[in-house]
Amino acid sequence: MTYETSETAGPQRTAAAAPAPRFSWNKVPEVTVYFWVIKVLCTTVGETAADFLNSNMGLGLTGVSLLMSALLAVVLVVQFRMKAYRPGVYWLAVALISVVGTLISDNLTDNMGVPLTTSTTVFAIVLAIVFAAWYRTERTLSIHHIDSVRRESFYWLAVLFTFALGTAAGDLVAEQMNLGYWVSAVMFALAIAAVAVAHFALGLNAVWSFWIAYILTRPLGASMGDYLSQPTGDGGLGLGTTVTSVLFLAVILGLVIYLSKTRTDVTKSERAARHAA
Repeated sequence: MTYETSETAGPQRTAAAAPAPRFSWNKVPEVTVYFWVIKVLCTTVGETAADFLNSNMGLGLTGVSLLMSALLAVVLVVQFRMKAYRPGVYWLAVALISVVGTLISDNLTDNMGVPLTTSTTVFAIVLAIVFAAWYRTERTLSIHHIDSVRRESFYWLAVLFTFALGTAAGDLVAEQMNLGYWVSAVMFALAIAAVAVAHFALGLNAVWSFWIAYILTRPLGASMGDYLSQPTGDGGLGLGTTVTSVLFLAVILGLVIYLSKTRTDVTKSERAARHAA
């Protein structure tokens, strides 16, 4: 599924809102089938790796959260220092932000006793505020134009809260509907397909189609991860979190190496800029 997330029209900036310095190249990949496959795989790893680290490292949920947040901060510093999209750094950041987003939701639920209805609502509001601030400042939510520090900051904030929202909403649906892992995965896959139909056939705005699908891939990946990793008595295949995480990480690594060599997910704007240069 490919979304062409174009510029969103809007009034010109006022004189007080000076444009931020721009990079020569876009900092995120083209939205292709590779993008969605790796995104779902990273989402699955976020679920299984969070469970694995919490169960096997002996640090507790809070300790694991602090460790993974520190690792994410380091990788994001590297990502921000890059002047163009680099698949290895970008997708490592996505994988880590998937883990951290999962842990944020889990901490609120397990350590602080926040109901999933509350955390889902709060994450939705925070994400809406991020989008509103992003659009108010930049007059666009297009991911084809992540070419300044300010735009990239909004982008990664949005990504973080889509993972947190997807985790909380997915857990809420799983608890209330009790559908089981496989049925849940099919349900979220159908929801993403409905968004694709709404975009391609009914003209749903490309930017919102992208972000709605992006949110929905989180519970889809989590359901897949739980189905593969959880014991057969609980409705899973019993592969365990270690095997599932390693398997999906291996596939992600293979795809990232392929993209690094072929550059098939470089955005059209970057191709045009490189050609002009």
